[in-house]
Amino acid sequence: MKRALIGREKEIETLELSFDSNRPELVAIIGRRRVGKTFLVKQTYQDYIDFELTGLQHASKAEQIQNFIFAFRNFFPDYEIEQKPGSWLEVFFLLSSALKQKKKQEKLVVFLDELPWLASKRSGFITALGWFWNSWATNQHIVLVICGSAASWMIEKVINDRGGLHNRVTKRIFLGPFSLGETEAFMQSKHVHLSRYQITQLYLAMGGIPMYLDQVKPGLSAVQNIQEICFHKDGYLRREFDRLFSSLFDNAENHLKIVRALATKKIGLTRKEIIAIAGLKNGGTLTTTLNELNQSGFLEIYAGYGKKKQMSLYRLTDPYSLFYLTFLEPLGANAKTDFTKLSDLQHYKSWSGYAFENICLMHIDQIKKALGISGIYTSVSSFVVKAQDNLAGAQIDLLIDRGDHSINLCEIKYSNKDYEVTKKDVDNIENKKRVFQHHTKTTKHIFTTIITTFGVVKNKHKLNQIDQVVTLDDLFVSLG
Repeated sequence: MKRALIGREKEIETLELSFDSNRPELVAIIGRRRVGKTFLVKQTYQDYIDFELTGLQHASKAEQIQNFIFAFRNFFPDYEIEQKPGSWLEVFFLLSSALKQKKKQEKLVVFLDELPWLASKRSGFITALGWFWNSWATNQHIVLVICGSAASWMIEKVINDRGGLHNRVTKRIFLGPFSLGETEAFMQSKHVHLSRYQITQLYLAMGGIPMYLDQVKPGLSAVQNIQEICFHKDGYLRREFDRLFSSLFDNAENHLKIVRALATKKIGLTRKEIIAIAGLKNGGTLTTTLNELNQSGFLEIYAGYGKKKQMSLYRLTDPYSLFYLTFLEPLGANAKTDFTKLSDLQHYKSWSGYAFENICLMHIDQIKKALGISGIYTSVSSFVVKAQDNLAGAQIDLLIDRGDHSINLCEIKYSNKDYEVTKKDVDNIENKKRVFQHHTKTTKHIFTTIITTFGVVKNKHKLNQIDQVVTLDDLFVSLG
């Protein structure tokens, strides 16, 4: 099979193994809107697909079945439909009859895309899909690939289904955004030649979503591209935010309230703080909504060092959502602004430092590799404490607690040149160490680690106080 994809090596291997195996395979692919699920399947299987159907958003059962008939006629032009199906059971019986007549030596490949849209409420789709798999497909040489952008729906209705699809999924693929390294490779494939610092600027604004990155034009700087894609009145990402959430969640109002609340505080919010700021009630609905946002890649949950679970911090980590809520939404629908000027302001520079912290948290495995601790058990946490016990307060955004009786206390510094450690930095680090040791009573050795863009100036403060330096080049490393 011909490959024309950037990265995705493990995902491609899973699809190829499913095609080459000697058993029927039901492959579930989960990933947010625009992350490249459809492209992955089509590029990997290419001409091997025997039937493909993509759900229609907000369509009725009748409209979805008519959509099926159109697709069916494209793939089986010579197959006569004697009677139009009126239910999904009839649809899948018709599909199985047509596939049976193909008599392929290679595996049949059926691709059902945007499954949550196909399975409208009370439509009977999931029951019929279970029948298709259990009564027909399990006795065939077939790969059935199902995709969905609504991660929580896919997990609840398919992966954890208690009906006909219970334990039927043979392989799962959770397709995430590109890493920095994959983003660089993607840019190169588009003949976009930018430095790693400029690629990081793009990543701060739109993350590693392939469809967003595909809008980047060669010959323009990162700032110029962001101006065109995000701030131009017809820019691709000017109004993507609302489309994004409406495509993932049936009732996105509470999801949006939580995301907007999280955008107000950089280190994140506890559940109690979310309830207060977003104006939501505590209970199962809130838990479900938080889980859906987490499973869909919008927020991450970070335990406070030594804290109970209820004190965990929920942090908005989706770069585009954070960028949109900070710079685009305040503009309104048609207001204009010049990002080339905005990017020079202190507000943007301060925001970039916070957004860069998120990127570092998303590349923990690369950081661990740079520190030479990939093979050591680790846990990642934050630490926040107010002034007490005659000690100042302290905030540590990233702690890497290691199984070798050590801890990396990480300072994250976003800079457009080599970072120069000052006496103020040293005093701040020493205070954090002192406060952290006092409150946690840890006996572990604490390594001071700076994660920055270009490196650190070798002055006396760096030589005496900094144990390790991690740079952008380390974050761009492929993990294979």
